[in-house]
Amino acid sequence: MCDYLSIILLVKMKKIYLKFVDFWDGFDTISNFIVDALSIQYEVVLSNEPDYLFYSCFGTSHLEYDCIKIMFIGENIVPDFNVCDYAIGFNYIDFGDRYLRLPLYAIYDGFSNLQNKKIDVNKALDRKFCSIVVSNNKWADPIRETFFKLLSSYKKVDSGGRAWNNIGGPVDNKLDFISQYKFNIAFENSRVLGYTTEKIMEPMQVNSIPVYWGNPLVGKDFNVDSFVNAHDFDSLERLVEYIIELDSSKDKYLEMLEKPWLLDKTYLDWKQLLLDFINNIMMKSYKDAKYLVNYGHAGKYRNEQRFWGRCERKFKLQRIIEYYSQLFDRK
Repeated sequence: MCDYLSIILLVKMKKIYLKFVDFWDGFDTISNFIVDALSIQYEVVLSNEPDYLFYSCFGTSHLEYDCIKIMFIGENIVPDFNVCDYAIGFNYIDFGDRYLRLPLYAIYDGFSNLQNKKIDVNKALDRKFCSIVVSNNKWADPIRETFFKLLSSYKKVDSGGRAWNNIGGPVDNKLDFISQYKFNIAFENSRVLGYTTEKIMEPMQVNSIPVYWGNPLVGKDFNVDSFVNAHDFDSLERLVEYIIELDSSKDKYLEMLEKPWLLDKTYLDWKQLLLDFINNIMMKSYKDAKYLVNYGHAGKYRNEQRFWGRCERKFKLQRIIEYYSQLFDRK
């Protein structure tokens, strides 16, 4: 009976034709969290002629498509609604049914475990001082490095990433490494409203207190009593003094560590949030769901973006050709 009902439900599922472009390296365009969520209610068909295009900010191929476009943002940028019909991102934006705030950390497997916090007091106290894991600091705000060096003047901060590594090389398992420390420097690469990434969540997974900087409104995502919020201090020096205070007092440290990570559990059901957002799009006629127009300055703007996108791709291709030409010439 159950199998029969499953077949009936599958038959009734609406087909949606999708494509994914311009996502980050390693993103699986066939099997991913978006497809998994939508497959609960839709028969997802991946197509080179999609009705709905999901894209991110790691390329310009999306400019070549004339269909309903949904931008997914995992970086510190604001969606351009002159180019996309809908967007999913970090920012706090009220733009009717065209935008959903869905922080990237919510889709990580470990996020749901944060609601079941368990502390082994003896183990928590019997740990080294502080860790940091940063692999690429090229485009980051210099405050992260400044604070790392400043806190290191109190006690050694073990750096397990490629940046400022002082433990003999990058660690193989980030969470295992962080779990060995009472604190973890969890600074974002920039200070942007709404931009809360997995950096604060990772130490929480292993009961290491995050020292967080990045989103001044981080309290909308996590319990501010459960971590050290750099935005509460008027200087990095005062921030260091507070960390020293916690490090020097078992009672104060445990008082913070025992606080729940989450107060607002909205994003625990992120799949339903995503489905509700997509359902609203799918329930409309195609004409009504498509906000972008090809006329007036809106059309002119996108044509200009498309032109520069093609120039960028051509330039990158030329550089690749030149690189391999030089390799063959050397041989």
